[in-house]
Amino acid sequence: MSRAGDKLRQAREQRKLSVNQVADATKIKTDHIRALEDGNFGAFAAPVYVRGFARTYAALLHLDVPQLVMELDAELSQSGEFPDSSVLPHRKRTFVDTLSYLVSKVNWRIVGPVAGIIIAIWGSVSIFRSWQHARSVDPLRDLGPGLYQSRQTNAGELLPLPTPGPIPKG
Repeated sequence: MSRAGDKLRQAREQRKLSVNQVADATKIKTDHIRALEDGNFGAFAAPVYVRGFARTYAALLHLDVPQLVMELDAELSQSGEFPDSSVLPHRKRTFVDTLSYLVSKVNWRIVGPVAGIIIAIWGSVSIFRSWQHARSVDPLRDLGPGLYQSRQTNAGELLPLPTPGPIPKG
């Protein structure tokens, strides 16, 4: 029998909850809830599932979660079913680890809309500036010297003027 499992069962019974009600509230299978209460850790694939389900279950019952997890860790190490259950390899944190941690702490419900507004303002200002720039630039600036070149024989002559005809009355 598990001490942590006994605490979970007693708290559940004090609140007059059935295993099915706990399963509905926590989304944990009834078999796993019974295994936690009985201390049958062999029903779980890895100790991380035992700890995670116990945390969820204890939080539902308003128990002291850190204390219960410490007791559970002691039981897991004594059970022999998961020999290296509490030993995690220690490695140096990298920049990506730190960045991932910081991104996970961001409240995206606030940051998302604010970022969207900032991007919309930036886009509007950019479009306005490019429109202003396009209006202020001479469209013929890259045209070069005149396109009309007189023939050598007509050097210095003006373009012919139309002959005057009768003036229309009007």
